[in-house]
Amino acid sequence: MAVFSEFDAFVAALPVRQALAGLDLGEKTIGVAVSDRMLSVASPLQTIRRRKFGLDAQALLDIVAGRDLGGLVLGLPRNMDGSEGPRCQSTRAFARNLSALTDLPIGFWDERLSTVAAERALLEADTSRRRRAEVIDHVAAGVILQGALDRLAVLRRAV
Repeated sequence: MAVFSEFDAFVAALPVRQALAGLDLGEKTIGVAVSDRMLSVASPLQTIRRRKFGLDAQALLDIVAGRDLGGLVLGLPRNMDGSEGPRCQSTRAFARNLSALTDLPIGFWDERLSTVAAERALLEADTSRRRRAEVIDHVAAGVILQGALDRLAVLRRAV
């Protein structure tokens, strides 16, 4: 399908009653979270260790196929002032390359402070430092996806 820079256009392209995946793209890992079919709750799923794009993409597409997902939300790591730097360019390139391998709509969600929010939640849950390191990426993906789902709910109520 396509990569959508505007969230509203991404929402319009989503199929009905299919879950979404949220991705937190890091240099070494990809955190993955999934939603329910009602698009109301995001759940952290797993962290993929990055190797080469083809292997990373296949791991993601295997998750998509296994869960019958209808779209992908990628965290867009904007700078605190809202500008886009090299990490945003890398995320957009990943989305373009992935879109050549799938028909799923791909959208972006501003991920500023998502890792901070994930870390705070894990600290509040009294998670050990070792366990936090293991789960932080897919918990951050859950924060990203939940933000997108909350916005989606607002947009759907407005219609």
